[in-house]
Amino acid sequence: MPKLSAGTLLHRVAFDKRETANPDAPADYGNTVSDWVEQFACRAAFIHLRGGETVMASRLQGKHTQVIRVRSSSLTRSVSTDWRVRDTRTAITYNVRDITPSDDRQFIDILCESGTSA
Repeated sequence: MPKLSAGTLLHRVAFDKRETANPDAPADYGNTVSDWVEQFACRAAFIHLRGGETVMASRLQGKHTQVIRVRSSSLTRSVSTDWRVRDTRTAITYNVRDITPSDDRQFIDILCESGTSA
């Protein structure tokens, strides 16, 4: 993985967490209604790993896996694999697959995948 510094954090990303819209009013058949709510935004660097295509339900879908590197802070350390990352410039959403803090504890590497369901 290439060595990155704070000067290479060129992109702006937002971190979204799925929250229940109204827990007291369930939808039909007892289901609850939830939506993605932005928790915070910060600067990030994108490290592209690989792309691929899968066939699901007789349709070709493209998947793109990459690492998104952000500065370590109390906010970024709270991110878990049930969150998603959104590029604020292009509005592309990425599902968080794995979170790895760097050895020097200055950055957090978030393995993400676009083109898949949340």
